[in-house]
Amino acid sequence: MSRIRILVVDDHGIVRKGLRFLLERQPGMEVVGEASEGREAVRLCDELKPNVVIMDVAMPKLNGIDATAQIVKNNAGVGIVILSMHADESYLVRALSAGAKGYLLKDSAEVDLVRAVQVVAQGRPFFSPQIAQSLLEDYVKTLQQRGLQDSYDLLTDREREVLQLLAEGKSNKEVASVLDLSTYTVETHRTNLMHKLNLHNTAEIVLYAVRKKIIT
Repeated sequence: MSRIRILVVDDHGIVRKGLRFLLERQPGMEVVGEASEGREAVRLCDELKPNVVIMDVAMPKLNGIDATAQIVKNNAGVGIVILSMHADESYLVRALSAGAKGYLLKDSAEVDLVRAVQVVAQGRPFFSPQIAQSLLEDYVKTLQQRGLQDSYDLLTDREREVLQLLAEGKSNKEVASVLDLSTYTVETHRTNLMHKLNLHNTAEIVLYAVRKKIIT
């Protein structure tokens, strides 16, 4: 694979410099630009065509979530890694719905950032390990409080295969190609597994897969 082109977006100069220093020490990675706010990030993404954007959430003029949505709309191939202090599910859902591929907690960036960039550059999702564990614990607690059972065991083997591939970011057409099925059959499996698991969109599919450690 050619060098991974990275755009770093954060409103704190010292954070940007730290991220740049960490990334540019890695072979095969190149920081092609920096932005201090969301609108500048959208513009630079159009100009520089990075493979991966490291995106802060709270920024002036345009926040990171809305900037992510605009960037993904204009640059379908780019992978966005959200850098945040918030581990709660509401932020995760907003980030995934906007089109982010990764979600990294700031306090784990030094350990996980390089791996996050590598994974997202390949088109796969990445989440801080603390997030996956937190989601799992909250999910189990909710099931216990409601007296419910996890519905994963209700899925057929094929539905589990479809679930994992969808959570990895593949489209229905791509899943069909991997599994040698028709797109219609994949759509049917997708509908069935979402009904069984009470999921309503792609973001919820990804979050469920993270909770279950189907993807990491």
